[in-house]
Amino acid sequence: MKNYIIALFFIGVLFNSFHAAAQTKNTVSEKKSLEKPYNPNDNAQEKIDALIKKAKKENKNIILQAGGNWCSWCLLFNDFIKTNTKVKNELNKNFLYYHLNFSTENKNETVFKKYAPNGDKLGYPFFIVLDANGKVVKLQESGSLEEGKGYNEEKVMSFLKAARYK
Repeated sequence: MKNYIIALFFIGVLFNSFHAAAQTKNTVSEKKSLEKPYNPNDNAQEKIDALIKKAKKENKNIILQAGGNWCSWCLLFNDFIKTNTKVKNELNKNFLYYHLNFSTENKNETVFKKYAPNGDKLGYPFFIVLDANGKVVKLQESGSLEEGKGYNEEKVMSFLKAARYK
């Protein structure tokens, strides 16, 4: 009986190992197929300054999506905002958008210190909402916007609607 229990234990461990490996493989292949919107070579502050100028003219807020091409949830959110028509329309109508890179190649420490000094506690991606003058009006973690292996339209729309008002 003892040998039977030990055998079942090892079968369970083996099954979990295969399952975890399959999930990792799926995540890796999924990540490879998604657009990589973060550019570690950007001068992020210059890009944000240009967005602030444009936001003033267009009377829009700015959303900085903090993360990197290494982050599967960051890539999934980028895909979500491009493929979900309702979300895409809301963003295009009311916001300017920028993917603020955080990676080993470029941590953008000065930019993060300026706009989200404690942002690293939020996980990735997280969002920095700026008004048309470049003032931070909201920081938003992304975990509460998730559903299953993706994002929830209703939750994302609620975030966007709250972020467009000053």
